[in-house]
Amino acid sequence: MNVRHVFQLCVVTAFVTIGTGFGWGKAIAAQDSRKDVEEGVEVLTRGPVHEAFAETVTFDPESGIVVSKAPPESIEELPPEQRPAGTNVDWIPGYWAWDDERDDFLWVSGVWRALPPGREWVSGYWGRAARGFQWTPGYWADSEAREIEYLPEPPETVEVGPNLPSPSADHSWIPGSWVWHQGRYAWRPGYWVTVRTDWDWTPAHYVWAPRGYVFVDGYWDYSVDRRGVLFAPVYFAAGVYTRPHFHYSPVTVIDLAVFSDHLFLRPRYHHYYFGDYYAANYHDAGFYASFSFHSGQRGYDPIYAEQRWRNRQDPEWGRRVEANFSFRRDNEDARPRRTLAAQISFSTSDVKSRDRSLVVATSLDQLARNKDSRLRFQPLDQEERQKLTQRGKEVQIFREERHKRETTAADTPAEKPPKERGPTRVTLRRSPIVAKPVAELGKDDAPPQRPEPPKPDPKVEPKPRKSMDKRERPGKP
Repeated sequence: MNVRHVFQLCVVTAFVTIGTGFGWGKAIAAQDSRKDVEEGVEVLTRGPVHEAFAETVTFDPESGIVVSKAPPESIEELPPEQRPAGTNVDWIPGYWAWDDERDDFLWVSGVWRALPPGREWVSGYWGRAARGFQWTPGYWADSEAREIEYLPEPPETVEVGPNLPSPSADHSWIPGSWVWHQGRYAWRPGYWVTVRTDWDWTPAHYVWAPRGYVFVDGYWDYSVDRRGVLFAPVYFAAGVYTRPHFHYSPVTVIDLAVFSDHLFLRPRYHHYYFGDYYAANYHDAGFYASFSFHSGQRGYDPIYAEQRWRNRQDPEWGRRVEANFSFRRDNEDARPRRTLAAQISFSTSDVKSRDRSLVVATSLDQLARNKDSRLRFQPLDQEERQKLTQRGKEVQIFREERHKRETTAADTPAEKPPKERGPTRVTLRRSPIVAKPVAELGKDDAPPQRPEPPKPDPKVEPKPRKSMDKRERPGKP
């Protein structure tokens, strides 16, 4: 697939999606309801969310999944020809993710992202492991820190939720975490923080790496509707991406207005997932509905927390969320479709009464013309597009450097396993994806004042983590 073919694919997809809104897309969709526009390219309306768009916060983080197949080489991904306006918006390239239902890799498309102030993106990577290939997750690091500290495995969380009444309805509970304090782990209790409109607080958490655990302190992030543009993942049939001069440019957008209606977390895979994961077998495979993950003490979901705060005056909101989930779990027709082709067929069927929250994808062109969207778009000139395409290569180099630094010591036989080592520090060069300094951001982009957490409590005794055999292990759906 060359650039011309990709452009044709984008145009056709855009016209199909736009046409359905005016009633004349039915004829076009009828020709294409059973297959994708380009042979061998399947645009998905469910799948993993790009890690840089939504970072998971798990209380007891685990090592990355191991698969038997080697990931393909990264494809050449061209940024779309339109970008959101703003000085703190950047293009973050996509990557391969494992789909255990297909027993194969799919492509998590790149994203336009309003970068969290004061952070830089440390990309995840696939690395060789004893039993195959292992995923090491990415994370948003402090952009002022030039060293990465790898810590022993943190103890099992003792977070149980609020132990003090909320000061007001405008406050939200931030969970506690273990912190490295005076040569050992000490518990830093949870606390109440005043929530700010348009901002999500991502609490302190740990990210696993082969060399140890990285502590990511809390930070303010933009609310989902201000974060940028999330593109649909894609499954390429064998041989498609190995064609000479192959390029790919995403054009199908996940509608953020309904995104959180179908949001799941899969902590073992270190990703959010969106779409149809309602059937009971997905829970057995480690998929948790956002409300279940948040309230079940598995971790913290800033997206769900912001939604709950936004609906704080509605005492029935949480019950409706759970009731909607139960209804979709028990009724397959009430779930969003799994591919763009299936969604087009669904959207243009003769059934007049439809739940619009089931239409999770649209075209970038349609989104750019939507006056109700908070995002405003501008053309991406050819020079900037080439620079951002080159950025993809820089991200790949950075990813490989991180892989080398984190696995060289871990693979040395004389090294102790991560949970038995003391802290180690490694200098890593600056990521190609760095937010502008807070002082250079405008009023709308500058974050609220950082909340002051409580001091660590050395009296709380750490408990050893459960062995993997005793932990909840997802199986194959």
